[in-house]
Amino acid sequence: MAGNLKRDEARERARILSVDSYTVELDLTTGEETFRSTTVVRFSSTEPGARTFIELAAPRVLSATLNGRELDPAELFDGERLALPGVAAENELTVVADAAYMRTGEGLHRFVDPVDDAVYLYSQFETADAHRMYACFDQPDLKATFELTVFTPPEWEVISNSAPDAAREETGTEGRVRWHFPPTEPMSTYITGLIAGAYHVVRDEHDGIDLGLYCRASLAEHLDSEELFDVTKRGFDFYHQLFGVRYAFGKYDQLFVPEFNAGAMENAGAVTFLEDYVFRSRVTDARYERRAETLLHEMAHMWFGNLVTMRWWDDLWLNESFATYASVYAQVNATRWTEAWTTFANVEKAWALRQDQLPSTHPIAADMTDIQTVEVNFDGITYAKGASVLKQLAAYVGVDSFFAGVRAYFREFAFGNTELKDLFKHLEEASGRDLSGWSREWLETSGVNTMRPDFEVADDGTFSSFAVLQEADPEYPTLRSHRLAVGLYDRTDEGIVRRERVELDVSGARTEVPELVGLERPDLVLVNDDDLTFTKIRLDERSLATVVESAGRIRRSLPRALVFGAAWDMTRDGEMAARDYVRLVISGIDGVDDVMVAQTLLRQAHGALVNYADRDWRPVGQKQLADRLQQLVNEAEPGSDLQLAYVNALAATAVSETHLSLLRGLLDGALAVEGLTVDTDLRWTLLRRLVTSGKAGEDEIAAELQKDPTATGARHAAGARAAIPTPEAKAAAWERIVGSELANAEFRATLLGFTEPDQGELLRPYVEKYFAQLQPAWESWTGEFAQSFAEMMYPSALVEESTVERTDAYLEKEDPAPALRRLLVEGRAGVVRALRARAADTAAGLDRA
Repeated sequence: MAGNLKRDEARERARILSVDSYTVELDLTTGEETFRSTTVVRFSSTEPGARTFIELAAPRVLSATLNGRELDPAELFDGERLALPGVAAENELTVVADAAYMRTGEGLHRFVDPVDDAVYLYSQFETADAHRMYACFDQPDLKATFELTVFTPPEWEVISNSAPDAAREETGTEGRVRWHFPPTEPMSTYITGLIAGAYHVVRDEHDGIDLGLYCRASLAEHLDSEELFDVTKRGFDFYHQLFGVRYAFGKYDQLFVPEFNAGAMENAGAVTFLEDYVFRSRVTDARYERRAETLLHEMAHMWFGNLVTMRWWDDLWLNESFATYASVYAQVNATRWTEAWTTFANVEKAWALRQDQLPSTHPIAADMTDIQTVEVNFDGITYAKGASVLKQLAAYVGVDSFFAGVRAYFREFAFGNTELKDLFKHLEEASGRDLSGWSREWLETSGVNTMRPDFEVADDGTFSSFAVLQEADPEYPTLRSHRLAVGLYDRTDEGIVRRERVELDVSGARTEVPELVGLERPDLVLVNDDDLTFTKIRLDERSLATVVESAGRIRRSLPRALVFGAAWDMTRDGEMAARDYVRLVISGIDGVDDVMVAQTLLRQAHGALVNYADRDWRPVGQKQLADRLQQLVNEAEPGSDLQLAYVNALAATAVSETHLSLLRGLLDGALAVEGLTVDTDLRWTLLRRLVTSGKAGEDEIAAELQKDPTATGARHAAGARAAIPTPEAKAAAWERIVGSELANAEFRATLLGFTEPDQGELLRPYVEKYFAQLQPAWESWTGEFAQSFAEMMYPSALVEESTVERTDAYLEKEDPAPALRRLLVEGRAGVVRALRARAADTAAGLDRA
């Protein structure tokens, strides 16, 4: 994996260098493979005569001049770094290079739309890929201003961090115009950006901020600009009030770009988003909610990350956790998604719990020794556990004090770089609390605690004692201080409702709750009611029975999500049989009116069947779940979000001829369900299940692609072809994967199709090929491709001891790089967990036989 800057190197470079400005000129008219990149960087050094380096990843360096002295690229450039011998106190470096367009979603990515052959470019520089576009000191604490000139074809739009002062200025050369962007505020290299091409644009203005929305021309009809601008304007109004500092980067453009690797990227004033957020087919409101969270997450970065930036990636978690916490806080308080904390519990927190129980778990404040380590730490701890803990911190110091401290932090460190201690100083001053102990407990330790109710019941049915027990994994034995609530819920004619709530501080292994003594035992005891802290929870026997029988009758969405989450966590831990979890979902799903929760439950039920159920019982459970889904499709309100959610879930679960015939009928138009529109994306969903079940193949895929000859259609087709359940299809897909000719979107789609979990036996011949390809991929592919291959192609579908043993043998013999080792250890842990859960489900089946 190329370009691995180490923290010690970055610290040393920051010790001796200060960067003033970059003046960058790009000529994007020189060809389809490369572009001309000219960089002038002005910087100073506290140690004249020192030797340092600047990053640049480019096929050719044409010239390099330091303070008027020509440098020899043949001697000083190694393909990724240009050595700078003998820097002066004040320096001017000019580098002219032919840089390469990328197809991996890193650097300056180039895409040609198959619909109209229009060209689209966008940059993606986090964590350290700005030097794929221009020569730079590519680390976050060497901030500078950026002035950009770009030459493009005349029909293109060009977008960067600042607004252009010369748009489409004629150059006198046919087919070539000049754009000029004046110097920005000081910023880090990773949030600089360039987006160019035949983009469709819609413009607006709000509170003195020019707003822009961009997408490919072929998607323009689907761009719901009114909805997107509404969320954007609400976000700015809310954050201006909450943060006390105005948005600092002038205009604000949001760009939906093709073949994007992540959800979004917070380039200052020019945020890029996965273009799947431009919905070309009908989606449920859950997708709109998640899109709004992403929009607000990236907007929060304009303050936390862009205005004030971490000194090094050790504090990556604070950037991402703060943006996640702030985005959900904004959703609840400024948009229609007032129950967003329920979604947070279902999505972000569930992700954090999974990540924190892997052998690769790490403290929230992680030790980021190099860029490879950083890149595998964009994980559930960095984003979701950190956000959960910030929510706990806000409760601990008081929400008002928390944001008062944040406002003071922004004012003091605007356009600078900081460390965690700088934020905590202001939080302590605002709240009067010493956070050193809190930080040690929550940020510097790994692992998650488990909370259980422990009580005795008197003859009259009341609690004679009640306590909350706290446990920790023996490998991570920290017992933390928690602020949480205990709720008592009863069955009533109106559903399961809360009768009593007690909020308390929990610390140590046992905390008594005298306020509950003497109260009648309820049908459901819920520890961590209202989801105040980051913890796993367990249900007592009666509470678990209540949940399994009638969880859908819990009236409020958040406690309903919490008990479903507890049951799912118990299933993953082998404390609840997978068949019981499936039964819980089947019995309770009709009482769930929150489509986000419903989709999560159905996805987890399918996951329980695939990963955790006894292999002999799995077909039984799949048929039970699919039968229930088919019933729900027919009973759902026509045209409702839930109806669409049930159809999508059925398409993932269908196994019998009856189920598959329904999918075929919907696809062919022979059958209709009132209110259901079988549009483009749903057609691909239906076809994918028919393909994986052997009921459709290449002919049907080709016919569907002819109906949808778009980039999205090509991606769906690539995944479907890789999922055809034949040895020939798997062999062809493997050759496409290792051939390194696919662009990133089709590459990932092919990986997902190849590794269909129901096709384990077809994947068995590729176990050895996978382990043989790991090291070559890690050494020669880009970071994004290498990580995707290592993680997604791991043979997790083969849930057996031989997979664990083969992984152990590879780790012992090859001693892979730490980042690669981590990905393999995580894959191994998933198989071990599945083996344990399957054993529990098998035992439950034997007990009931």
